[in-house]
Amino acid sequence: MTISQIMEILQAAMLAAIKIAAPILITSIAVGLIIAIFQAATQIHEQTITFVPKLFAIVVVLLVMGSWMLQVLVDLVNYIFNIIVKLN
Repeated sequence: MTISQIMEILQAAMLAAIKIAAPILITSIAVGLIIAIFQAATQIHEQTITFVPKLFAIVVVLLVMGSWMLQVLVDLVNYIFNIIVKLN
């Protein structure tokens, strides 16, 4: 296995990790921002208010995009297995 093959695998793994994490992180940031604006407007400064909406939003994102995230992981594993097969 050459260095270039290892770098290709690492690049594919990093891209898959970004693809999987991005929808969850973006949703969490957006919900947090909306709740923070609401808290600033109403002067309610309770730390636990953001937890439930973020949790609900993340669950919705996982339900909606979970199959796509799983497919990204399956594609990555198939890519790695194909490289392993070609080594022989």
